[in-house]
Amino acid sequence: MPLNPKVGKYFEENRPYVGLGRTSLRGGAIFVVARSVNIIMQIASTVLLARLLSPHDFGLVAMVTALVLFAPMLIDLGTSDASTQKTLITPVEVSALFWLNVTVGAILTMLLAGGSGFIASFFGEPALAGIALVSSLSFIMAAVSTQHSALMRRAMQFQRLAMIEISSNVIGSVVAIAMAFTGWGYWALAAKPIVTSGLASLGLWISCPWVPGRPRFTPEVKELVGFGMGVTGFTVTDCLARSADRLALGYFYGAGQLGYFQNAFLLYSNLLGLLTERLHEIAGSGLSKLRNDVADLKRSWAAALSSVSFFSAAVFATLAVTGQDFVVILLGPKWAPAGPLLCVFAVRGIANTVERSMGWLHVAAGRSDRWMRWGVISAVCHLVALIFSVPFGPIGVAAAYTIVMFGLFVPAVVYSGQPFGIGLKDVLSVVGPQTAAGLITVASGFVVQQAFLVDFSPLARFFVSVPICLAIYLAVTVGVFKVTGPLQLAFSLLRDLGSMRSQRSP
Repeated sequence: MPLNPKVGKYFEENRPYVGLGRTSLRGGAIFVVARSVNIIMQIASTVLLARLLSPHDFGLVAMVTALVLFAPMLIDLGTSDASTQKTLITPVEVSALFWLNVTVGAILTMLLAGGSGFIASFFGEPALAGIALVSSLSFIMAAVSTQHSALMRRAMQFQRLAMIEISSNVIGSVVAIAMAFTGWGYWALAAKPIVTSGLASLGLWISCPWVPGRPRFTPEVKELVGFGMGVTGFTVTDCLARSADRLALGYFYGAGQLGYFQNAFLLYSNLLGLLTERLHEIAGSGLSKLRNDVADLKRSWAAALSSVSFFSAAVFATLAVTGQDFVVILLGPKWAPAGPLLCVFAVRGIANTVERSMGWLHVAAGRSDRWMRWGVISAVCHLVALIFSVPFGPIGVAAAYTIVMFGLFVPAVVYSGQPFGIGLKDVLSVVGPQTAAGLITVASGFVVQQAFLVDFSPLARFFVSVPICLAIYLAVTVGVFKVTGPLQLAFSLLRDLGSMRSQRSP
């Protein structure tokens, strides 16, 4: 039966076309702008919620968040990446994946709801039973829209995806702030992801009119699930490593100390997500179309990663120097203990952004098995670091994870690039100058602060430090290492976006 044209475009052959690279970069720019709006909303909502709620409230919700962080990856089972990278895919195959996602989501919902009492007993916090019960609803909401999001990514409808993400996040933030203002306490934090996930699912169904049919598990579906399981193996082990720190800190130090750690991590992870999460979707889609043209793939990969590393290293280096003042200005003096944590997280971000890009190449190569193996190695390294650093408290854990990240980020990308002949020299030439410049900026920025800005107020020190750090970074990257490609690319994209806007104007 022929497909409705509105649906058929989601199942077209996944092949390269003229202007693909430009389309991917433009999609990346749109997503970065969208994520920037989301980051502003996240920071604004975090600021207001932090002033209305206590560190203990944030710590309570963080305990449940750490337990369920891996659940979306289990729901997805890597099937969204499988749908995106496959050359040809049919509605029958996607329908089977949809019902698989829903089944896993329903099982996880029941498991978390049923285990809510145990969670409360484990941490010694009775309030966690209700929080876990409500949080379980987000699983089924995420499950029903996983394939719709994947199909839109496959069709490279990044602007629509961006609008859905922004609108659902804005409404979720407004609801959470209203609840906190009217005295709902930690329930405001628990409700936000539920509202956001539900609205995003609704938006995806409206934007992508595909309707799943009856499930039929053909050999092609089993192949897709096999690929997805490799992706899931990585994401689950990665999430285990990333959530274990909050579980350990919550158990040994309580909700209060965990609240400081959680809010510092929220500010950091929002910024990291801006630079990595959506770009993974775009790069995975774009590079998958180039897998049969290795030379073009390597050029596109190098340009994209060089640009991401260039801008992210500048942002994270500046945040590492100004993190203490940034926290006090935004969240207020009562959150000052989160400042040093944010500084350490920001240093980690210089390497973490590059490390996250390994998924681009694993997906493009169709080698999720290699991605899973690396996830196990990374998780083991992080868990060993956690064991030795927990006695030193939150700052010790943050520092240990940062050290591990700098030890792993280059090998991670080299390993992911091996199927395409990308080696150590290639990776260092693409990200080495930016990484070195970021670390030099951090060291120089702290020296300038200690020598000249100690007596400044937090607000004045922040606004003086930011341009100084950016000037140092540009002097090293552009002046010393002669890295100008990312700036040229950014200006070119701005011209393209300006031309698109003028063409739409009457």
